[in-house]
Amino acid sequence: MNPALVVLVWSLLVTVAAQSHDHHDMGWINQYRQGFNFQCPHGEVLVAIRSYFSEEEGNDRLWSFECQSTPEGLGVPTDCWWDDINRAGLEWTSSCTRNGLVAGVQSKYFESVLDREWQFYCCYYKRRCPYSCMLTSDVPEHYREEAEMVIPFYGYFIRGAQTTFSGVLRDRQWKYTLCRMTEFDCEFENL
Repeated sequence: MNPALVVLVWSLLVTVAAQSHDHHDMGWINQYRQGFNFQCPHGEVLVAIRSYFSEEEGNDRLWSFECQSTPEGLGVPTDCWWDDINRAGLEWTSSCTRNGLVAGVQSKYFESVLDREWQFYCCYYKRRCPYSCMLTSDVPEHYREEAEMVIPFYGYFIRGAQTTFSGVLRDRQWKYTLCRMTEFDCEFENL
């Protein structure tokens, strides 16, 4: 056998073996069955959301979020607030009021229903208005799977979400509302 080929195959196997597929290395912001409050730094918004499900840990998920600065043309947020809250075990549809963008999330776990309540932290950017909005597909695609949503297009922002809860599987699926924002001030709210 060719010695160079053996070295190449061996180095590839070592590289693959060294890569961590362990969900414990993902920078989770919570522990199972624990509440959390995550806010992006001022002037940044959420751009990625990840979660990992565990039936053994109370049918709960670990969560990780990533933020990114908004484009310079959008300006800086003039006001931020915690928007409406859902109740554990119920479906929920939420879009930031006042044309806000999602810049944080808080959640509390409820042992009695093996679910969480949710609330978005929203920020207002002058009088910019959303347009070209769309819903993502289900995240995760199937209940109890690992989940990841990264904004797929530059210039889109998370404005809210729809979520369904399975009382049988004790898990949620999410569809995130993604929108572009006008580059001019507008008079409308919550388009």
